[in-house]
Amino acid sequence: MQAKKIPLSLLTAVLFLIGSNAVADEHMGYIEKRAVPVKLKTAAVSKPKRTLNGNMTLHYNVLPPSVDNIYDMFSKGVFYGRIRLNSFYWDWTDPLYPNKAPKALGIGGSLIYKSAILNHFGFTLGYYASMNPYFFRPDADEVGFAKAGKDTFSRYKVATGGGFGLYTPGQGFLEYHNGTVDVKAGRQLFESVFTKSNDTKMIPNTFDGISCTLKIAPKTAVRAAWFGWQKLRDHEKHHDVITFKDGSGSQYGKWNNNDDSGGHKGLTYDNFVSAGKNPNHNMYVADFKSTYIKNLKCIASYLQIPGVLKDAVIEAHYKVPVSDTGWAVRPGIRYFMQFDDGGGEVAGNSNALGAKLIGYDSSVNGSLDSNLFNGRIDVLMPDKKGFFRVGYSKVADEADIVAPWRGFPTGGFTRAMAQYNWFSNTETMMIRGVYKFNSTWKASIRYAVEDYDNTKPVPADASIVNIDTWINITKDLQMRMRYGHVVADANTPSVTKPGKFKPDWSYDEFRLEFNYLF
Repeated sequence: MQAKKIPLSLLTAVLFLIGSNAVADEHMGYIEKRAVPVKLKTAAVSKPKRTLNGNMTLHYNVLPPSVDNIYDMFSKGVFYGRIRLNSFYWDWTDPLYPNKAPKALGIGGSLIYKSAILNHFGFTLGYYASMNPYFFRPDADEVGFAKAGKDTFSRYKVATGGGFGLYTPGQGFLEYHNGTVDVKAGRQLFESVFTKSNDTKMIPNTFDGISCTLKIAPKTAVRAAWFGWQKLRDHEKHHDVITFKDGSGSQYGKWNNNDDSGGHKGLTYDNFVSAGKNPNHNMYVADFKSTYIKNLKCIASYLQIPGVLKDAVIEAHYKVPVSDTGWAVRPGIRYFMQFDDGGGEVAGNSNALGAKLIGYDSSVNGSLDSNLFNGRIDVLMPDKKGFFRVGYSKVADEADIVAPWRGFPTGGFTRAMAQYNWFSNTETMMIRGVYKFNSTWKASIRYAVEDYDNTKPVPADASIVNIDTWINITKDLQMRMRYGHVVADANTPSVTKPGKFKPDWSYDEFRLEFNYLF
């Protein structure tokens, strides 16, 4: 059995005994200096308080100042607002996928408050909301058919009579920072190779626990974190970091714990209990990142969920300038290793989709051991105008990769929108181009070919086209349009239903998003 989880109240009390003047970068990296230490009420601040990154996460340009009394700690804090709209429409090709719940719309946003810094301490509070107008949402009895738009509401809440709409504290943490060490305790975003906020819908994916970043050299940092709970984007309350389904026995219990599509449906609450294991888990994450060597970015990462699995990842990217032309070539690799730590016994004879281990090597029954190789080559344009990319990934013919924390093991290499291409023995090729036409318009197109192992109960092979555009209407208002076109092999024999074919999961998907920051 595992050790009990540490109460956050105790962790917060410990932090107060330690004793910032700055906030760590919101993404994985070394600790940065305070962005804009200015008087916020003057007209001198021309930069927006925050700007959107390409993945729809936020970069803070303006942060609260340091103060010397408790009154100013509150009065000189900064509010950050975000109004957003996310709309979705999709159409399945195969009638086996009934076109129920083809549309979804979320309207809402967030209000985040960051206090000023007193004696190296500060805090952040963030509240998020997503409302679903009746004219563009699924019927309550069809929420189980919702695809990408499901993250604008909670399927569990709707199915159990709670209605549409999501209202939840998305962030709430105490922070200590002294220029070298940054510690956060509470509900927070944690961007790593395993865990991401994945803030492309209405509410980010967050984690409850404590994290620490330590700057050990110029442009070099190490991090460590303990998380006792996760809160996925379509949940109002936190839940376990890996257990699928709750222990209620309800048919809707599958939506009331870690129901992320990248998880393992054999790691259920009941299976943990039947195996004599604790269904409530701790997650430990550590990583090292350095950009100290010019043009080289290297990362080493580790994750463990005791009693379930361990992950280790090494990643490196090296930029090679092409003479004085402004062009550059940047090759990169990511090698992902997954080690069983007792989870294979719990999952038993089931794969990540909950199907029997047909077509898998016999060693997979009772083990989650596996690995994944990613490689890519980028051609970078002058003046950061864009890039061309060729990416490749291959999963070992062992267990499926388990990744329900929105980090996406193939992300940045071969993952296309809404795709999960890390099942056993899956091979993917992708080409992508991104171009910034001017200061207001950027576009991306990518084409991927996913070659699944058709002897296993996993999806049929498919090709995917994604087109994205970002239009900055003003410095505070952005519109993003996304289109996905999937063509699956409709003639792939089923391995679970002899004489029939695997489902044709071809579809078209349209997304329209607006973001206004203030």
